[in-house]
Amino acid sequence: MAGNAFKTIEKFWQVQNSRDYTQLIDLFADDAILEDPIYGRYEGKKAIGEFMTLMVEEMSKIDTYFEVEEIAGDETVAWAQWVAVSPQGRRKGCGLYKTSNGKLTYYRDYFDPEQKTE
Repeated sequence: MAGNAFKTIEKFWQVQNSRDYTQLIDLFADDAILEDPIYGRYEGKKAIGEFMTLMVEEMSKIDTYFEVEEIAGDETVAWAQWVAVSPQGRRKGCGLYKTSNGKLTYYRDYFDPEQKTE
């Protein structure tokens, strides 16, 4: 049975599908931490909001968006398998999430190395 973390991340991905990442800010706790493998670490809702604004700009520039493939979670922890889709192809990754009271308290993404084609 899916728990509260699962439900929060399911909502996260429904909102993210709009590609306006600034709409995700309300899902974060005031003292949340977000760690991105490219852009770094953000502490607090204000800093995460600034990062989400940057994501809207950057993903638009490189014509990239994300598709979720699978979500699993319990009451406090969830993960999602996703794919970044761009003109250069598809790149798999996953997110690890911690939640409390329906809000994200920790979020970190990981992604596969680029596949080289010959």
